[in-house]
Amino acid sequence: MLRSLEIRDMLIIDRLDLDFQPGLNALTGETGAGKSILLDSLGFVLGWRGRAELVRAGAEQGEVMAVFDLPEGHAAHAILEEAGLPAGDELILRRVNTRDGRKTAWVNDRRCSGEVLRQLSEVLVELHGQHDDRGLLNPRGHRALLDAFAGAEEQLAGLRALWNARSKALKELEKARERIAAAREEEDFLRHAVAELDMLDPQPGEDEALDTQRRRMQGAEKVREDIARALQVLQGEGGNAEGAAGDALRWLEGAAGPTEGLLDEPIEALGRALNELAEASDGVSRALDELSFDPHELEACEERLFAIRALARKHGVLPDELGGFAGELRGRLAALEQGDADLAELEKAARAAQAAYDKAAGEMRDIRRNAAGKLDKAVMAELAPLKMERAVFATEITEAEPGPEGIDAVSFTVATNPGAPSGPLAKIASGGELSRFLLALKVCLAQGNSGITMIFDEIDRGVGGATADAVGRRLAELAEGAQVLVVTHSPQVAAKAAHHWRVEKRVERDMTLSTVVPLMSGERVDEIARMISGDQITDEARAAAERLIG
Repeated sequence: MLRSLEIRDMLIIDRLDLDFQPGLNALTGETGAGKSILLDSLGFVLGWRGRAELVRAGAEQGEVMAVFDLPEGHAAHAILEEAGLPAGDELILRRVNTRDGRKTAWVNDRRCSGEVLRQLSEVLVELHGQHDDRGLLNPRGHRALLDAFAGAEEQLAGLRALWNARSKALKELEKARERIAAAREEEDFLRHAVAELDMLDPQPGEDEALDTQRRRMQGAEKVREDIARALQVLQGEGGNAEGAAGDALRWLEGAAGPTEGLLDEPIEALGRALNELAEASDGVSRALDELSFDPHELEACEERLFAIRALARKHGVLPDELGGFAGELRGRLAALEQGDADLAELEKAARAAQAAYDKAAGEMRDIRRNAAGKLDKAVMAELAPLKMERAVFATEITEAEPGPEGIDAVSFTVATNPGAPSGPLAKIASGGELSRFLLALKVCLAQGNSGITMIFDEIDRGVGGATADAVGRRLAELAEGAQVLVVTHSPQVAAKAAHHWRVEKRVERDMTLSTVVPLMSGERVDEIARMISGDQITDEARAAAERLIG
């Protein structure tokens, strides 16, 4: 509920403090007194898009503050929580507009964006009038209004869940199809690559081992000739070092007797040399045997090493990664072979999800059709007291693209006379007729909607007498247990209000200013009498005003 509205330096309002009440609140006054400025100011603090120039002439900035009571469970609490703004049982909105056009907003003294204000306005205030494109005249919201009238919140929640499940199943199916299609495009490559890798069967560490073996055999080929020549010197004919040293030792030992020990040391040295030569000869022989290889073995080693490295380059991996890469390719082949079975399961799941959604959407359509019939009857019943008993209201339900809320498009249509073509509310009805259609529809749709402030801007335009009285009675019914603000020129409507304000215009120091005055009982009689008779208030007009107030 809107509890108070404070306006500073907006258009022709210099300072204005208003305290609103539950029930029906009427604002009256002469044309041009500033009633629309109140709505412009309220729309400004709620983030609505309106006039560009709002700051009063001569002021540096304009400011509007609105205070709302928020009962527990009000939809505004969720918006505040999502925006990270403080919440309580009171909501204070404040917005400033500087002369250069800059706008700044606060919610409970915390800075916020205009978008947050607009989100809050959706659950705080409804504005209804002949130029309202946010409420009942907006066909995009008719389906939600019909669903609320039907009380189908639980069915809608289930339908949204089924839509999400259907969307998820279709998305998974599409991804699987794309994945399998891509795999099929490379199926020949996969089979060839796996066969090639299986035939070669590279092992981890094999590249390094083959490279070492190859380098050893290539090195052996270069040094083996020198080693063989050395062995020939040590053991071969014409260069037998060991044999020559043995001959020298025998000769010296034969001559050692007469020398009286002179050859003892050389003989000992030659003995040691013979032992070392024998060991050297054996070592060189073993090395020569070790370095012996088959040239075909080197060729085979090189062929396998080059084959492994060529395959690694071909697939862009390291030689030691070929085994893992082969496993990956085998997995892709296996997935391809398993793909048909998986695809069949996903298709089955998608069909089941679609069927569940279609069933729920069909049930939702039945609920809407049933509710549409009841709404049409209820609106037609409301139109009769509003002197529109010949008019026809109909809720049309047509096919729409499937979505979270079902497969239906909903539109409220009217025909002003039987047999006349029907069409959208805003296009078919004239000004007065449109006002009464909107009021009748709102009366039927507002059941239990006590958490929002409803504003009717001159919704009684173009009607008078008993029709205006019926409009006032409907507004009073709407205001029971709720808050309704009505801007009106109709004395019959104003007389039904529980609270009454008069908008006045005055001139101070050559400046036109607008103000709002709360009316007590006697002042209220005079204001309604003025609305009846004009500037000259007669006793008859006062008496008529008192009868209207009852």
